[in-house]
Parts: sequence; structure tokens; C-alpha cells
Amino acid sequence: MGLAVRAATLDDHGSAMFLLDGAMLDADAEAVRRRIDAGSVFVAVAGGDPDGRVVGVCVLDGREIEQIAVRRERRGRGVGTALVEAVDSRVDGELTAEFRESVRPFYDSLGFEVREAETEGRFRGVLR
Repeated sequence: MGLAVRAATLDDHGSAMFLLDGAMLDADAEAVRRRIDAGSVFVAVAGGDPDGRVVGVCVLDGREIEQIAVRRERRGRGVGTALVEAVDSRVDGELTAEFRESVRPFYDSLGFEVREAETEGRFRGVLR
């Protein structure tokens, strides 16, 4: 099954919120809607068809990954990697992220330089 990554549209808002909520991320629906309008939300869709089922979402704040989530049954299959690679190719400069220790292996595997963040128990990664 192929995969396509594209900028989210307002039609993707419900799917994006479903994935973000399912990943227990603190996502404000109106803020995500504004980010979609600004072109700062990307979705991975199944089947390589841009109109396919949304299986992953990445929300940016400038050059920082604010939130990323993948449908549970698609985790470990390259969806998150495809999202980060697509987002990285679209931003100028370094891509950054702040995250919990539990997802550090994901960021390590993508080549992020990781160090402790100011917030206790969190890490900050930079992809150069």
C-alpha cells in the first residue's frame, strides 16, 4: 500500500483531530483549523491517492513540529518518517521538535540531534 503526503485541507480537519486526540496530544480544534488555513498542517494518506484515507498528520509552528500522530494500526510502517521527510523538504532552515522520552527513538532514527529541553522530562531535537 502506497503513501502520499500533502498539505491538509479543511476537509481533513476532522481526520486530523481524530488522530491528534487518539495520540492524546493537546490539540485545540480551532488552532489546528487556523494552521490548515496557513498551510502548516500536512497529512499522510493511504494508497498513494491524495484523496485516500488520512493515516498520519503533522502540525507545524514555523519550522517546529508541534504535533505528529499516526493511526495506531499504521505505526511502525514509515508513516511518521514520510511525514517528517516531506515537512523537512518544505521548510527553510532547521526542522525542530520538542518531545517526550518515549518517542525519542523515532527522532533519533531520523537523524535529529537530541538534547534535554528546558521542560523537565522532555527533549529537543534539531534536524540539520
